[in-house]
Amino acid sequence: MNTLRQVLLSSRPLSWINTAFPFAAGYLLTTRDVDLTFVLGTLYFLIPYNLAMYGINDVFDYESDLRNPRKGGVEGAVLSRALHRPTLIAAAATNIPFLVYLVIVGSPLSWLVLAVSVFAVIAYSAPRLRFKERPFVDSLTSSTHFVSPAVYGLVLAGAVFTPQLWALLVAYFLWGIASHAFGAVQDIVPDREGGIASIATVIGGRQTVRFAFAAYVLAAILMLFTAWPGPIAGLLALPYAISVLPFWSVSDADAERANLGWRRFLWLNFFTGFIVTLLLIWYWALTAALVE
Repeated sequence: MNTLRQVLLSSRPLSWINTAFPFAAGYLLTTRDVDLTFVLGTLYFLIPYNLAMYGINDVFDYESDLRNPRKGGVEGAVLSRALHRPTLIAAAATNIPFLVYLVIVGSPLSWLVLAVSVFAVIAYSAPRLRFKERPFVDSLTSSTHFVSPAVYGLVLAGAVFTPQLWALLVAYFLWGIASHAFGAVQDIVPDREGGIASIATVIGGRQTVRFAFAAYVLAAILMLFTAWPGPIAGLLALPYAISVLPFWSVSDADAERANLGWRRFLWLNFFTGFIVTLLLIWYWALTAALVE
């Protein structure tokens, strides 16, 4: 039971909703139907997907995680070496059955999107690929982890990609880039000590914070070009931008202080998710007549 608990902890239960919700929203708003594919797809992006993404990360980041005071709780498990193999086996065993089903019910385009999504999960932490150690590519890959489930849900459901929808997806992608970049600031010292490169270790803490701020603001602006009530959602990017401002001139030596902003970010996600859910319900009601 302790092994199961540790493996489950490595999947970051606090973040499960961050990947399941985008898929569920994209699929449900397109099909307007709760079917087997919706249920299994949501379950896949809720647990197995996160177990693969974070489990692989915890296995291959073991040495650096030992030196990182943030690890060992909701922000990441420090898996003992004895749990590395069970974690990788659990990730494969839980992912493969869902992936087989999703391939069977999908189309060539959905296969491509799913392949990109799964590849990004593996490539971020796996040896040799290690996209997390490729500055700027690290933030792009991390954002793909969260945006690709939404794109996959839309493609699988046969959505029409309008300019408004593209604006929404690009805004979401920018939000993901900003969030990863800011999250990397707090780890500048342990990452450098462990020889790990990141966007923050390369351009420095203050420049990364300013980059994240600009990306959040640009995401908010792009939301103005989405279908109503999407522009209202643009306001939700502003608290994130404001949240990073206290670290505008943070030094690299004092970068760990940005963890205060990161913890605030985690709580902001719950508030944002609640408001986004209400806006999606509103959108559902506004478009119900058009669907009928």
